[in-house]
Amino acid sequence: MNISVGRKYLALLLVYLIGSFSSMAQEPVFYVTISTNMGNMKIKLYNETPNHRDNFLKLAGEQHFDGTLFYRVVKGFVIQGGSSDSRNAAPGRAIGYGKAINIDSEFNHECFHKKGAICAPRQPEDVNHFKMSDISQFYIVQGRKYTSEELDLIEKATNNPIKKELKTQFYLPHKEELARLKEENPKEFNRLLRDIKDKIAFHYGISDKKEFTEEQRRAYTSIGGTPELDGDYTVFGEIVEGLDVLNKIAAMEVDKANRPYTDVKIKVTVDKL
Repeated sequence: MNISVGRKYLALLLVYLIGSFSSMAQEPVFYVTISTNMGNMKIKLYNETPNHRDNFLKLAGEQHFDGTLFYRVVKGFVIQGGSSDSRNAAPGRAIGYGKAINIDSEFNHECFHKKGAICAPRQPEDVNHFKMSDISQFYIVQGRKYTSEELDLIEKATNNPIKKELKTQFYLPHKEELARLKEENPKEFNRLLRDIKDKIAFHYGISDKKEFTEEQRRAYTSIGGTPELDGDYTVFGEIVEGLDVLNKIAAMEVDKANRPYTDVKIKVTVDKL
């Protein structure tokens, strides 16, 4: 065998073997089915949010969600269910206050609030400073389609106050000093200004700023969702079959508390691998 050809063959074989081992090592993908009297929705659970995935699978296996209701339905926004106190709840009763099961949040740019996303609600930040999720219930996004301009406005509404606060913190205390140095010592002026800008850029980079990725923008402008919720609630899966069922539930008539007049009962089963 020609030596150069042999080396090429071995290199290709090595690439193939590495690819094969990588495929074998991949995590399995888990699915659950949410069955209701309005139809069924098949849900893919994300491996990018393993804590939410595993806890949701555990609760589903324990029939925690079975017999509960989609008790909060807001057309063009979300449908929410799974709370234990919704089981056999009489009409007009306040729902959504079952015992919470709190776990750490798992925010990920790849897991966002597009239409069909399944997400974990949580308590407000004044009592839940770290935005911990309540995995004892869930909501599914219906949302609406957005324009690129609307997404720009959502970003600015979040990011401009952050920038203003950082400018107040790092620039304003040096404003008079910078004005003096600009006249008396341009070299020191440039050094100080560069230092201030670096500090602002660093803290802005680690802030809770909102910047939509290209993938997010494509989804929000094509199928829709609720982009304003990104970064505040953990998204841990998505509907892969049954978006029509989501739409049917979201279109139901509801009372003043957003509970459907006709109960939508839930059963969650873990699909076999």
